[in-house]
Amino acid sequence: MTPTLRPITKADLAQLVNHANNKAISDQLTDAFPFPYTEEHGRSFIKMTEQNDPRNILAITVKNELIGAIGIHPKTDIDRMNAEMGYWIAETYWGKGIVTKAIEQMVAYTFGHFPDITRIFARPYGDNIASQRVLEKAGFTLEARLKATLIKNGVIKDELVYAVRRP
Repeated sequence: MTPTLRPITKADLAQLVNHANNKAISDQLTDAFPFPYTEEHGRSFIKMTEQNDPRNILAITVKNELIGAIGIHPKTDIDRMNAEMGYWIAETYWGKGIVTKAIEQMVAYTFGHFPDITRIFARPYGDNIASQRVLEKAGFTLEARLKATLIKNGVIKDELVYAVRRP
């Protein structure tokens, strides 16, 4: 399955809420990604994605159905040449190679639309092996492993830093 990236729209609300309202997804993301994931969360998220031009958060779609989202978050000040990438995909689509392809597309999109960004990084939890593998398959390199630096749901976790640089 090859995903397509496109802007998220208000018409995506039902699919967004349906797929995002999953504790298994929320458990792998920052606390800013809520569980349960309500229509109010979805509306706020869609509104946020519409604020930037070029868009920095896009829908991951298969056959035009929103099945996840991927975004880059450009940094400022002395970190302004960097952008952090985050992503999630509906659990029913895990293990199908979709996220790797979406990451590759988002890297190309970022370097094509954000000329000042020279490095994209992602910070999966140390126990999120699937996310580590998709990043590696998409050409990211492990730059750092920080021991016991994050806390999610009361559990102390390692933070990994993967990055890819502009060719």
